[in-house]
Parts: sequence; C-alpha cells; structure tokens
Amino acid sequence: MKIFAMRTLGVAVGVALGFAALPASAADFVAGKDYTVLANPEKIEGNNIIVREFFWYGCPHCYKLEPYMHQWAQTKPADVVFLQTPAALNPVWEQNARGFYAAQLMGYQGKTHQAMFDAIQKDRQKLFDQASLGKWYASQGLDINKFNNLYNSFAVNTRIARSADAAQRYQLTGVPAVVVDGKYVVSGEDGRVPQVVDYLVKKARAERAAAK
Repeated sequence: MKIFAMRTLGVAVGVALGFAALPASAADFVAGKDYTVLANPEKIEGNNIIVREFFWYGCPHCYKLEPYMHQWAQTKPADVVFLQTPAALNPVWEQNARGFYAAQLMGYQGKTHQAMFDAIQKDRQKLFDQASLGKWYASQGLDINKFNNLYNSFAVNTRIARSADAAQRYQLTGVPAVVVDGKYVVSGEDGRVPQVVDYLVKKARAERAAAK
C-alpha cells in the first residue's frame, strides 16, 4: 500500500498585486517551484488569514515537518489562524483522523498530537484502527468509553466530511500540505516550508489590502 504521495500540483498564474509591500526576499520564492497557486481559490471571509496544515500520523514526511510548523505556530502573526487538519484521503488515514478529532473534542489535542506522531514514527506502533487507537489514547489519560463513543459520532463524522471536502477543494493528492488563505499550497518537510508560508501570508495580506 502506498502510504505517502507528495507531488507538485497544477499551477495557475499567480496574482501580482501588492508586491511593493513585500520584502526583497519575496523573489526567493516562485510559484510552481516553492508553492502552488490553486486555479479555483477559496474565498476566505473575515479579516484573518487561515493557514491549514494537512497531515497523516503515518507519514514520515509529516513527522519531519511537524517541529518546524510547531515552532512557526508559536510566533505566527496575530491575524493568522493556524489549523491542523488530519487528512482523510483513504480509509486507513480516516481512522487516525477520527482518533485526532475524538481527542480534540475531549480537550486532549495539545497533549496527544506530538505523542501520537512519536508513537507511530519513532516507536513503530501500529495505530491504524479504532481498537489500537482507543487503547493508546486511554494510555494518555483519555476515558476510553468517551473516546469510543465519539469515534463514530455525528460530531466526528462532520469533521471528517469537512476534512475530505477541503482536501478535494484544494486539489490535494498527498501530505504534508500547508494551504495559505485558501489559494496557495506548500509542500515539503523541512524549515523552508514555514519560510514560504510566511512569505505567502504577507502576499495574501497585501492582496487583500489592494482589493479593498
């Protein structure tokens, strides 16, 4: 089974608005090379810029990227909302996404997110079904009965559907993928990713200002 697919997506011509407001380093990042411009971008309402990271706990590339995105999230601009989204692109990935959302609804996302990555990627635990996930999350302090009740609940089903819809809307074929302002997609597994994200946040902010 192919567990990882990361490739450059189709690129549309980028909008050149607002470049005067960007730093000189903007020239370092190029559409089609460092990021993808979606042909049909999502219109993000409100004043906040949404940065959404799609991942799968079984993806080694996502594991390598995680500390860079975690560090970035600690110092992100005030007008940026950062969302971690477990990809549900196939039945196996969906199991981990259900576990993530159940833990999130129980208020344990902050405690279990990195620990789950470590358990699968470092400790080589096979945590890809409800039974094994339930036991693992219980070992982290979650009530296993509440976890199992949430696992296939309406609340989790709704979040799974939203994740799948977003992945399709952003034309994602693999992870890790970081989507900025509903229009730019960044792939990669190292410290360059948050640098490109910062550039695209500034770009999106300048474009919004120019459109007003």
